[in-house]
Amino acid sequence: MYLMDCTLRDGANVIGNGFDERLTKMMIEGLIRSHITVIEMGNCLGLGAYEANHSIAPLTDVEYLELVQPYLGQAEIGMFMGVANTQEENIALGAQYGLKFLRIGANAGDGKNALEGIRRVKKHGMKCRYSMMKGYILSAEDLAEEAAMLEAAGLDEITIMDSAGTMLPHQVTEYVQAMVKKVRIPVGFHGHNNLGLSVANAMAAQEAGAQALDCGLLGMARSAGNCATELAAAVFQRLGLCQEVDLMTLLHFIDDELAPAMKEYGYRANVIPLDLVYGISGCHSSFAALFREVAEEKQVDLYDLILRVSAVNQKNPSRALMEEMADGIRQGGVR
Repeated sequence: MYLMDCTLRDGANVIGNGFDERLTKMMIEGLIRSHITVIEMGNCLGLGAYEANHSIAPLTDVEYLELVQPYLGQAEIGMFMGVANTQEENIALGAQYGLKFLRIGANAGDGKNALEGIRRVKKHGMKCRYSMMKGYILSAEDLAEEAAMLEAAGLDEITIMDSAGTMLPHQVTEYVQAMVKKVRIPVGFHGHNNLGLSVANAMAAQEAGAQALDCGLLGMARSAGNCATELAAAVFQRLGLCQEVDLMTLLHFIDDELAPAMKEYGYRANVIPLDLVYGISGCHSSFAALFREVAEEKQVDLYDLILRVSAVNQKNPSRALMEEMADGIRQGGVR
């Protein structure tokens, strides 16, 4: 199972139709440093939307494509495209600039309109993903039947989109299980947080057999947002998955770079990295001041200290224990 980060596409809905060059580069580099390397980016409405939909973003498609050139060897970078924009020239443009994938999106039930687009993507040598938007409008069985039709056209991966954040965990389980039984290609899930269930639904999807989970840094996405990348990484690491993700690097990237940048736009995550570390470690926030004091005195990383101390004593950690662990961190040269 892996995480696909969609911040640089869906996440830009929090400020407009796309991120500018500075934020795009910042997020790509932060994700790669954190070993999250499947990245969807570009105009929120996808490749071809700038001209066709008058979806004006800070950068044109070509400018986004030129910007990602230095990163193509470090990550699997691709773009979304609405089914209406799957013309030959748009797909050829993505291939010309070395995109690793294109992900076609269409509402559930409209898959027949995407068959030629899938064939074009494959003809140009790219991986073809597909998003079944508003997947809940069909029954689980009918959605799975449509997925089988798309697979037969050469599709490489298919994602069930809970576009309105309306699905409950047991529904996610039902839909993913039905699709996993029907197709051989990997099944993914894209959940929104309108009912506050994005993490629970991601867990349900994984347990039901989903191999790819969409997410967004700070939960950024349209409406109530996606499953936050940092929350997904933390939860799945507790379950023994996503071990390739460097979670501490990701959290420090958010603290040091991304959160301050998004503050300029009035955007703030519902769960900040410090509170996430409390959740991972089982540390009660009433110890926050003491942890911070010891971390500053000993010049060690606060999150590392909380995790190490809590692994020994979650109930009532003492200053002496915190200092002992801090000294161990210093001697070990651990951040």
